[in-house]
Amino acid sequence: MKYNLDSFKKGCEALDLKLTDKQYENFIRYYEMLIEKNKVMNLTAITDFDEVFNKHFLDSLAINKVYDISKVQSLIDIGSGAGFPGLPIKIAFPHIRVVLLDSLNKRIDFLKTVIDELGLTNIECVHGRAEDFARDESFREKFDLSLSRAVANLRVLLEYDVPFVKVGGNFVSYKAADVQAEIEESKNAMNEMGVSLIEKELLIPGTELKRKFLIFNKTKNTNEKYPRKAGVPQKKPL
Repeated sequence: MKYNLDSFKKGCEALDLKLTDKQYENFIRYYEMLIEKNKVMNLTAITDFDEVFNKHFLDSLAINKVYDISKVQSLIDIGSGAGFPGLPIKIAFPHIRVVLLDSLNKRIDFLKTVIDELGLTNIECVHGRAEDFARDESFREKFDLSLSRAVANLRVLLEYDVPFVKVGGNFVSYKAADVQAEIEESKNAMNEMGVSLIEKELLIPGTELKRKFLIFNKTKNTNEKYPRKAGVPQKKPL
């Protein structure tokens, strides 16, 4: 099937991204596999071609406009779901070592199938909970960057994500524009997790979606007591 990529290509230009023909082909194949799998498994409510490319792919890649992703060597996507934002970033920035972490094995199986189909390397899909893997020595404080998009409340995300990040690295949360109340509620969590915050806002190309990027810089090692046991951060946020 032939697809019109004009809108997506304009969006990539607006985000200062230069993709190869092969990378564009990978995004098309990813879309096809997502829609096919979505017939039997709930991966996304958005299925229209342009909407998937704008609201999922460009939204995932928009971090490039507010953060120097080209200098990142390793990232982990917590609660990756159908692969957003980690998998689009991997397609666009193949040099980055990427880990996609999700608690539902069916989603991990889907992501592995996509990765195999696209022939991507230096990317790992992990089935499990952030609270457990953040205590694993091979994951704890090993990443330049941790990402979460539409996963949980900010107070919870800080405890999920920050333990994976090296001191000097960053956790970036993709949030809606009206996130100020969450930020205010998260002051104690920021202090406990040893991070400072920079806020960036961006209109996603081809949409009316205002995306707020909350960029947390990690200034000290994570206290050994964090994250707490699985389920506790959600039930008793910091």
